[in-house]
Amino acid sequence: QVQLVESGGGLVQPGGSLKLSCAASGSIFSITTMGWYRQAPGKERELVAVITGVADTKYGDSVKGRFSISRDNAKNTVYLQMNSLKPEDTAVYQCKMDYTRSLYERFRSLEVWGQGTLVTVSS
Repeated sequence: QVQLVESGGGLVQPGGSLKLSCAASGSIFSITTMGWYRQAPGKERELVAVITGVADTKYGDSVKGRFSISRDNAKNTVYLQMNSLKPEDTAVYQCKMDYTRSLYERFRSLEVWGQGTLVTVSS
């Protein structure tokens, strides 16, 4: 079974930095995209950052210039480097992966979500 496991969340002061990681395991043939989303209490889930199989990146407007997404294909892992953190960045951060399972199912894209990791930005 394909799974995503996030780590790196915690408590950080405003202006500080934090790095999240998301490791994928299971039967994966090809990864189309990996990305990070977040959801604060009472708020809707929003896109934070996404990276494609050809290393193109996209960021949400609220984090652009402060966050950076990267990947390690050999480890099937995606990272989110968060700098200049603000209290409004406080949320549960969740990893998502779009992938295919085999050469024979290469035209069928599947989606899996991680369990989420809490990031709290507070003094």
